[in-house]
Amino acid sequence: MTRWKRKAALACLIMWAVVLGRAMAAPPLTTVQDMLYKADGRPFTGMVIINWNSFDAADTSNIATNVLQLRIINGLLRTKLVPTTNASAGAYYAVRYVSDGKVQFTESWAVPPSLVQVRIRDVRIATPPTAGQVSQVEIADVNGLTEELEIRPVKGLNYIGPRAAVITADGSIEAAIGDDAECVRVDGSAGPCGGGTTGVSATTFIDAETPNGDLNGVNTAFTLAGTPNPSSSLLLYRNGILMKLNLDFTLSAGTIDFASGAIPQAGDILAASYRKMDVGSTLAQVLCIGPGLATSQTASTSLAACNIAAGLLKVGDRVEVIFDYSHEGSVTGFFYELRWGSTNLLTRTASSGVGFATGRASLGITSGANRSVQSWGNGGLSHAADAGLSGDNALAGLVLDLRGFMASATSDTVTLRNYTVIRYPAQ
Repeated sequence: MTRWKRKAALACLIMWAVVLGRAMAAPPLTTVQDMLYKADGRPFTGMVIINWNSFDAADTSNIATNVLQLRIINGLLRTKLVPTTNASAGAYYAVRYVSDGKVQFTESWAVPPSLVQVRIRDVRIATPPTAGQVSQVEIADVNGLTEELEIRPVKGLNYIGPRAAVITADGSIEAAIGDDAECVRVDGSAGPCGGGTTGVSATTFIDAETPNGDLNGVNTAFTLAGTPNPSSSLLLYRNGILMKLNLDFTLSAGTIDFASGAIPQAGDILAASYRKMDVGSTLAQVLCIGPGLATSQTASTSLAACNIAAGLLKVGDRVEVIFDYSHEGSVTGFFYELRWGSTNLLTRTASSGVGFATGRASLGITSGANRSVQSWGNGGLSHAADAGLSGDNALAGLVLDLRGFMASATSDTVTLRNYTVIRYPAQ
């Protein structure tokens, strides 16, 4: 080999070594290290996910698009990154902080070249450079996410919010179609509430209605749009505090009358929730039910009352009343009574040895009421029955009153254990 050929070969080897050295040399890195804390002073524990688009580093190294995940334990973050401030235009890092199973916040970093470590405040930027955008993580990039999403219901073509949701045969979620006052059935269809195939509704629920009346600290009377039935279903709130029937207010049909110590003031907020029976229902309706009070008084005392609102009963309806009394003590006898408006349907006298008494009353509604009543008990209280006609206009509303009192002054008591008032609407 001639001398000049040897020199040419040597030059080529040197050039190849330079190129190969550049290709194998790693790009310069900057160390980012800091301590992360939560607002309550505890060290941040979780994960930092760093995304970037491909860019050219200062030494012309090609930095490919990728994601770096760093686990943060006891607040310590430490990583080495290729500087972006002296790289190709638009280079930056998008950083997400993940804790408690969700992304807590995100930020952007612009990393400068540095021989000493830098802190997060040295690399954090308010907005990323305009050139280039960080690539998003695709669903397929997350192991198992595609399969997990496939087993979840999706929005159907008839998805409308806010409405009750139904699930279609293909598993998608769609809105229940129907009138706002209708009920949704198990099969997803909608129709009148409570009536099955007959389409007759028995009960309507009223929620958070604002009673009508002047809020001025003087007015005591407020009216409802409907009549609570039973009256015990009324939940009346004043500024979020539940008012007590017959203590803070009384109720007559749809009219509320506040007691003197509970009169609503200007700026107060009233809300009433109750249920009412729809006129025309052919389903049996419980108008009133529950325990009553006890008394040792010798004067006739109301132990429970059922307020039957005007317009509730119709000609042809039937009302049934069932009641149970008990006698605590054995010194003195007692009396119990059942009044239908101004008509006394029943008055029974029980001796001191009677411990329990019960009875039934049935009333067929006309403009008045055809009535039949019977009662009996233990301790020698025989069966008694009666029938007749009540002149009270039940169609205009009245009060059914269950009462009791002692035969003489005593420590004995008579207690209305339970009573039930049921309406059977005319067909």
